[in-house]
Amino acid sequence: MRELSLHILDIAKNSVKAKAKLVEIAVCADSAADRLSIVIRDDGCGMSPEFLRRVQDPFTTTRTTRKVGMGIPLFKQAAESAGGSFSISSELGKGTEVRAEFQLSHIDRMPLGDLGSTMILLISGSPDIDFRLDFQVDERSFSLDTREVKQTLEGVPVDLPEVQAFLREMLTENIREVSGGKPL
Repeated sequence: MRELSLHILDIAKNSVKAKAKLVEIAVCADSAADRLSIVIRDDGCGMSPEFLRRVQDPFTTTRTTRKVGMGIPLFKQAAESAGGSFSISSELGKGTEVRAEFQLSHIDRMPLGDLGSTMILLISGSPDIDFRLDFQVDERSFSLDTREVKQTLEGVPVDLPEVQAFLREMLTENIREVSGGKPL
């Protein structure tokens, strides 16, 4: 994967498969600390302690169509190769949290990429699941919570093309404003 937003997409899709009702994604860039953190948290089925111990191994997967699962190991490698760290915690019946930290200025840190499109893919692909995005760069921040969007829409589906176009524009504008127009 060439962008961190694709790692976010992959991990969040794991949350969807784990029957999460809410997937929370937090992206925080702190220039003074030279850190970028990404946290993906869900309230899905969680993992057993045994599976959690093996999940960072590329030959561990829940898929039946293939015997490798590269998402978590590649995300971990991306963080560690950019002067950062990686952790995953999970509890059966409670959910999972994946946390990756990166040195913001590290030459090997992948760009964040198109976070807005990632969110649109998640929302349109799983309209019955709620997603919350918290995006922060230094003191500026923006949040999107599909629970609030759905309440405002009063029953209009979030996967309608018109709603998706509105959400895409809102995400793009707010991410651009919070990041000061510079890609992360």
